[in-house]
Amino acid sequence: MKILVVGAGAVGGYFGGRLVEKGEDVTFLVREKRKQQLDRDGLIIDSIHGYLCLKPKTLLSGEKADPFDVIILSTKAYHLDGGIESIQPYAGDETMILPLLNGIAHIEKLVEVFGEERVIGGLCFIESTLDGSGKVLQKSKAHDLVFGERNGEKTERILKLRDALSGTKANFRLSENIMQEMWHKYLFITTASGVTSLFRSPSGPICEQELGLQTIERVLKETVSIMRAIEAPVAEKIEEVQLSQMQKLGYEFKSSLQRDMEKGLPIEADHFFGYLLKQAQAANIQAPTLEIIYANQKIYESSI
Repeated sequence: MKILVVGAGAVGGYFGGRLVEKGEDVTFLVREKRKQQLDRDGLIIDSIHGYLCLKPKTLLSGEKADPFDVIILSTKAYHLDGGIESIQPYAGDETMILPLLNGIAHIEKLVEVFGEERVIGGLCFIESTLDGSGKVLQKSKAHDLVFGERNGEKTERILKLRDALSGTKANFRLSENIMQEMWHKYLFITTASGVTSLFRSPSGPICEQELGLQTIERVLKETVSIMRAIEAPVAEKIEEVQLSQMQKLGYEFKSSLQRDMEKGLPIEADHFFGYLLKQAQAANIQAPTLEIIYANQKIYESSI
């Protein structure tokens, strides 16, 4: 399969690099500066799962190329519009769009542009970053990418994609319930990023404080209430499961949104929390803890 990875950053660079390592036909859609870096130094992945340095195929936005079989989109939500614009020339009638963004609002936007059929579901679990030289650093056990048809069917195309993604040094997994998995990750990211950014603290000290733990419980309860009100496919007692997961995070765990705030970078406040609060308002659900978290993030955004 011909695979286009949008960007060669911490997420796209890692998973795309593992596919190149396996021998798949992968091209990275990159900006001029990143292309120059890759041409000069190669795509370097420094990971506990194996060091890798390769010379990837690259494409600059606007350059001519035939349509790809699958486009992996791993941008931040605030770059989604630009990402959509950049991939439109490379998406044919049969192209699968595989988004790895957190949250759920991007699915609606992608379907609006590309149609129901071309957009599949996806998510990933990975802690990775780019260092100052453009090297992908990945030092945790988790390096999972999950994908599937949004209706859960094992179609011919999704099985073909499974075969293309299998056999790498990363964990690519086909899901028959990808939408539920996406909503569950949305719930977890909402809680982890909301609470750690609110308290400006890793998860450990928050869980140690009674009021900190109560805040985690409130965020889970409010978020699940909203999700159930809009008939999102969340499992029964998922809030109990995720409360336990939150308490088992490493003592120094910080959400990526919190880290971005510490660096003075843009964040995904509207994509995560603004979307949920719009749904809460439409369903007449009170979500005071989420409102405080959202206000905290919007105040931050106004200062950068």
